[in-house]
Amino acid sequence: MAIYKFKITFEDYDEISREIDIKSNQTFEDLHRAIHRSTGYAPDKSSSFYVSTDNWIKGDEIAYLPNKRKEDQGVALMEKSKLSAFIEDPHQKFYYTYNFERPYDFHVELIRIILDADPNIEYPFLAKSVGDAPKIFDKNLPAAAAETSKSDEFDFLNDMDFVPEDTDELEAMGDMGINEQEREEEDSEEESEGDEFSDEFSDNGNYDDDDRKNDY
Repeated sequence: MAIYKFKITFEDYDEISREIDIKSNQTFEDLHRAIHRSTGYAPDKSSSFYVSTDNWIKGDEIAYLPNKRKEDQGVALMEKSKLSAFIEDPHQKFYYTYNFERPYDFHVELIRIILDADPNIEYPFLAKSVGDAPKIFDKNLPAAAAETSKSDEFDFLNDMDFVPEDTDELEAMGDMGINEQEREEEDSEEESEGDEFSDEFSDNGNYDDDDRKNDY
């Protein structure tokens, strides 16, 4: 029984890779599930392999959980498609899209054919793993993340034992706290300037009075 060694890389993260050994008579679903045992992703998502050219141009599709339109068109199914039936080249390539709702694209390349299976290995077998697969976030997470961020922003209120009814008090503190101190400093500076202005004219006060007397 021949063993295919496939190298799998993320299209957008080519530094992350997996090498999987799998029997030639196993199916594309077996390879699909082996890939996601190595990434930690849930395998039960609508996905497809495409027979590919050297330039990753898609050809025939092999689908898992296809939609109604693809079923009606008679698309090949992963669970019924053996790998050996689609290997036409010793370096055969497959373009692979995982989870059409939130897709990740992979390049899958046959890099070696091993003539004899190792009786001590259970196939598919993860032969090599490089890098951690990027995290997949649930579509509802952004809203939850926003709530978390909002909660973190106001944690200082909780630390100070504030409750919603304290909003007016908090606003009053804004008017009478640091801002009030700045206002007092500004008022003090204005008063000081006013005093200087008064002093300047007070020095000439007697002179003005004498001048008025002489006028009369």
